Amino acid sequence: MNAKVIDADGHVRDRDADIRAFMEEPYCRRKGALLPNDEWDSSMYGKLGMDINDVPTRLRDMDKEGIEMSVLFPTGGFRVTSIPEKDYAAAFCRGYNNWIASVCKESPRLRGIGLVPFQDVPAAVAEVNRAVTKLGIVGIAVGSFGMKEHLGTQTFWPIYEELQRLNVPLLVHNARSGPAGEIRFDTFLFKHTIGRPFETLLDCAALMYGGVPEKFPKLRIAFLECGVGWVPYWMDRMDEEWEKRQSEAPLLKAKPSEYMVRGNWFYATEPEESTLPYVIDRIGDDKIVFASDYPHWDGMFPYVVSTIRERKDISESSKSKVLGQNAKKLYGWE
Repeated sequence: MNAKVIDADGHVRDRDADIRAFMEEPYCRRKGALLPNDEWDSSMYGKLGMDINDVPTRLRDMDKEGIEMSVLFPTGGFRVTSIPEKDYAAAFCRGYNNWIASVCKESPRLRGIGLVPFQDVPAAVAEVNRAVTKLGIVGIAVGSFGMKEHLGTQTFWPIYEELQRLNVPLLVHNARSGPAGEIRFDTFLFKHTIGRPFETLLDCAALMYGGVPEKFPKLRIAFLECGVGWVPYWMDRMDEEWEKRQSEAPLLKAKPSEYMVRGNWFYATEPEESTLPYVIDRIGDDKIVFASDYPHWDGMFPYVVSTIRERKDISESSKSKVLGQNAKKLYGWE
């Protein structure tokens, strides 16, 4: 019998009209788009992706894939980190969290990921608490593009302290934007190839050198939608740098690579990723989760789960962990 499949990273189409209905006055009256728009059309003018907005269709498609449970992340909502107005950023996050909680109430097979205003740390801490304890949110996501400080800075430690206390993870999920200020992209292909992984490697180093895994040893952190092939390289790269300049990461008591494999940090694989067997050999098979990315244009619906199941280069035991067991560990459901 196949083990229960948990999609650790699905998405919703977070439309302005839906979120406005859950935002308080006067913020819901903001003119124009709620968040800055992307300058690129990822759908190639409607050729790619699916415009899925209703729960029954999602559940039907989960059944096609063989997915028992899906964890739902924003799509456009990650841009909230670029908003300079602290009170509005907080209001948007509250509205988004109210909305995604309402979506998940439609089925016990859905779990919502929340947003908090990193621009206003006290408000973010309060929203972590409200979202988790009142709304049933199972984790907090952040896309770091546009932030004025890196994720490892002590400014954000109260947020991490509250996440650790409530036993919910920090989920690093960048968009295609990045590196900050880069203007040489001349195609969507170019920007999408570079943006997300570069920002994610930056975030990983920031959290590491900032001492977050030492300061918050029980905080679970996941790096999503970048594959896992980068992990061994980044472990080696950070170790090499740290060995010569340990004084610049004074809180670390071990090599960066040791923290990355201790079991509190997780990494999402792509279903067809050729380096997956090597990564399993390097870091183990208990820290890797799978993500459908449904209904985005670059997902593999309806062949995500079957692609992993049919692989001959990883064991059946590893497949079971990647497809479900590790997600339970990440989200604290064990």
